[in-house]
Amino acid sequence: MNSFGQLFKITTFGESHGKAIGVTIDGCPPGLSIDEEFIQGELSRRRPGQSAIVTQRKEADEMEILSGVFEGKSTGTPLMMLIKNKDARSKDYSHIAEKFRPSHADFTYQKKYGLRDYRGGGRSSARETAARVAAGAIAKLFLKTLGIDIIAYVSQVGDLRCTSDYQRLDLSLIENTPVRCPDLEVADQMINLIKTIKKQGDTIGGVVTGVIKGCPVGLGEPVFDKLHAALGNAMLGINACKGFEYGSGFEGVTMRGSQHNDIFENKDGKITTSSNFSGGVQGGISNGMDIYFRSAFKPVATIIPEQKSVDTSGETTTVSGRGRHDPCVVPRAVPIVEAMAALVIADFILLQRRIG
Repeated sequence: MNSFGQLFKITTFGESHGKAIGVTIDGCPPGLSIDEEFIQGELSRRRPGQSAIVTQRKEADEMEILSGVFEGKSTGTPLMMLIKNKDARSKDYSHIAEKFRPSHADFTYQKKYGLRDYRGGGRSSARETAARVAAGAIAKLFLKTLGIDIIAYVSQVGDLRCTSDYQRLDLSLIENTPVRCPDLEVADQMINLIKTIKKQGDTIGGVVTGVIKGCPVGLGEPVFDKLHAALGNAMLGINACKGFEYGSGFEGVTMRGSQHNDIFENKDGKITTSSNFSGGVQGGISNGMDIYFRSAFKPVATIIPEQKSVDTSGETTTVSGRGRHDPCVVPRAVPIVEAMAALVIADFILLQRRIG
């Protein structure tokens, strides 16, 4: 299961401390203008070392296109991109070669495969998500030709919440702060909290809100490939993501049907809804309204304080975090959330064309 998507299909490869990571995209429509500067910009939003509140691993994440592009346009053949690892410090992980770190994939990978790459978690590392962002950038370029825009931002860190909904926020301010929260007052509080947590050698979780604008009516494949289910699958497949909700989500249970129903209305010949508690999806199919969702990310599992655990022999031991790690994952998760949403929508666009 290293592949994602049906018609717009990606396959990622590589490990955290291997020579490189990368992705192959099969199904990208031909003739798409491939803006390498845009792709690199998306990778720069995800890369480590970009601010004081993220991991200080220094990777430029320079992308190289190996195939599928000729004279700046996609050819329709497999499009392959490579990102070389240049700042891996495998020695930082030698102390846990025979130990299972709490809440990591160490134990489960060892039991499933009979071995594991302990250097930064190998394939289980979030380093792999750089390949998804590269692929998602291609999907974004495709969606832009159709007037579809995907935006994500940090809406919560720990107990600090951005209480305004996305329609009342100036989303152009997202990149103005390293925490990527458009509410600048709350963003400053989030940054201070993350810095405090980092000094303690601890970590903290948060929430990323995603918005898809301009999505046409009709995307979604009931009954088992409903659009919101595909988005949930995409988000929950991101490292450290522990929860997903769309539209009114869990808050919707506090409402009555008479309050929650989205009333249809005709505005200048276009059918819309007066509210959007459905989150742009009804019956598993997009209805033309904005699709909005939230993804919850747990605190990063690697912490500095010593913790009890067991080793590969089952003996009690202790383990503490070394190396360079994010005190909070959500600032760098923003472009990953956007990328995965773009991959889902691009895939469903092509599926809908096939049906049509």
